[in-house]
Amino acid sequence: MNNPLETYLRSLREIRSSGGGVKETSYYGTLETLFNEIGKTLKPRVRCIINLQNRGAGLPDGGFYTSDQFQKASATKPLEGQLPARGAIEVKGTKDDAQKTAGGKQVDRYLQKYGQVLVTNLRDFILAGRDSAGQSVQLETYQLAESEAAFWSADLQQVVATHNERFIEYLKRVMLHNAPLDKPEDVAWFLASYARDARARIEIPAHQNLDALATIREALEEALGVRFEGDKGLRFFRSTFVQTLFYGVFSAWVLWSKQPSQASNRCKNLFDWRLSAHYLRVPILRKLFYEAAEPGQLDQLNLSEVLDWATTVLNRVDRAAFFASFNEGEAVQYFYEPFLENFDPALRKELGVWYTPNEIVRYMVARVDTVLREELNRPDGLADPDVYVLDPCCGTGAYLVEVIKRIAGTLKEKGGDALLGDDLKRAATERVFGFEILPAPFVVAHLQMGLLLNSLGAPLSEKKSERAGIYLTNALTGWEPPQGPKKQLLFPELAEERDAAEEVKRKKPILVILGNPPYNGFAGMAVAEERELSNAYRTTKRAPAPQGQGLNDLYVRFFRMAERRIVELSKEGVICFISN
Repeated sequence: MNNPLETYLRSLREIRSSGGGVKETSYYGTLETLFNEIGKTLKPRVRCIINLQNRGAGLPDGGFYTSDQFQKASATKPLEGQLPARGAIEVKGTKDDAQKTAGGKQVDRYLQKYGQVLVTNLRDFILAGRDSAGQSVQLETYQLAESEAAFWSADLQQVVATHNERFIEYLKRVMLHNAPLDKPEDVAWFLASYARDARARIEIPAHQNLDALATIREALEEALGVRFEGDKGLRFFRSTFVQTLFYGVFSAWVLWSKQPSQASNRCKNLFDWRLSAHYLRVPILRKLFYEAAEPGQLDQLNLSEVLDWATTVLNRVDRAAFFASFNEGEAVQYFYEPFLENFDPALRKELGVWYTPNEIVRYMVARVDTVLREELNRPDGLADPDVYVLDPCCGTGAYLVEVIKRIAGTLKEKGGDALLGDDLKRAATERVFGFEILPAPFVVAHLQMGLLLNSLGAPLSEKKSERAGIYLTNALTGWEPPQGPKKQLLFPELAEERDAAEEVKRKKPILVILGNPPYNGFAGMAVAEERELSNAYRTTKRAPAPQGQGLNDLYVRFFRMAERRIVELSKEGVICFISN
């Protein structure tokens, strides 16, 4: 079935137009088909069974079973005595008030027995559940039409175009909502699903020119030297806005969970996304999140509801199991990568946002360490206190994390356990630097570095305003002092971030530049200072002049930036990049 929503709506209209149906039961089969088409895309598969037996709470109109609940010899008959693992279903006619039904005594009895109930009148869908106190609550809702008349009279193709993706995502979340939640990739799927819903809400015409969004857009453009131009630029900005919002919430949840008072799943406290800014210690992160999550703006965009749903999911995560997996590897591998893949795979490919495999990162860092020892007279390699390192396109921080791990290994080999924490913290804050132009991976990079330093016994101190040397900046600009006075920025925090990054660019004796620069350029981001970087390669002495557009590839600018910094300023050093 190519379009489950369109098939569902056509079938409903055919039954109604026949004049032979009744308001509820005639439509059960169509609803069952819709649910099963969605359910078969999940792992494990979820199947809807209509008309359940009375298990002591009445007769639900249906239930959601997982594939492991069925007899091996039968794909349609559940094992005897089982309750539907993903909750019950209550169906009413299109004239009925789904909100009233969801708040009624019958649904409350179902909730006590089944834990979760999807209530629908075919046009409104309400997922009912229970809160931590056992009280009935509405978890998530979806509305295909504001009234019965609008539902039957609306242009079918317009309804499909408006709702198809979000509606299908909603039903997937319904069927997964009662599932155990302990794997980072599953949490990432839920948050990406909510993020897509959020992006759809800000893409409606009425929200495209809100003053609040315009302010954030202008601030980022001025601070990073980029321009979000045209449809492509606007799409990129919206994605940046939504990702910043959701990664801010996720990072805050991780940091909240790491507090001693939250260390056990037995803790009854619940995370609240509205307090996220409190846990984001880097000033620019806190400011960006605060601006993105400003209450009036979120209400205008109708995003508070989606963030509430996301928070409900985070509060039901088995944190012990989640962090056992999350801490074994990298945040990018277990969270950022599956989030991006589910949130916007096309944009991810378009922007060249790819996860560099750990094996490649480890090899490159080890190779740099060896060159420092064997060719540049730094016997401690990356652990030498005079070695300054920069990843100018650090993304989620994979190279920076590996550099700190390498430094920790060297210091332990030398027997410096007593001062290991202080030495690592100095390295992470004073001589190992990362630049990133996209706010979302910037959030993850700080999260990864913070988690690593915690695990190595070198936590950053909030009281001392300590932060990792990772800056939100355009790595291709700002290396030379400005000709005139500095440009005033909208947010003081952005100015502080710019000044700190320029301190690294102009004054730190960078000896190592490594990383995996992007291989293509976003059309709205090039500025004159960047274009000058590739001009150095347009004339040749002993080789034919380059032809075509090859030098316009973004990675060329990073090579020139690195070459100029090492050859012309530091006079010695190592450049270790991946090229295309």
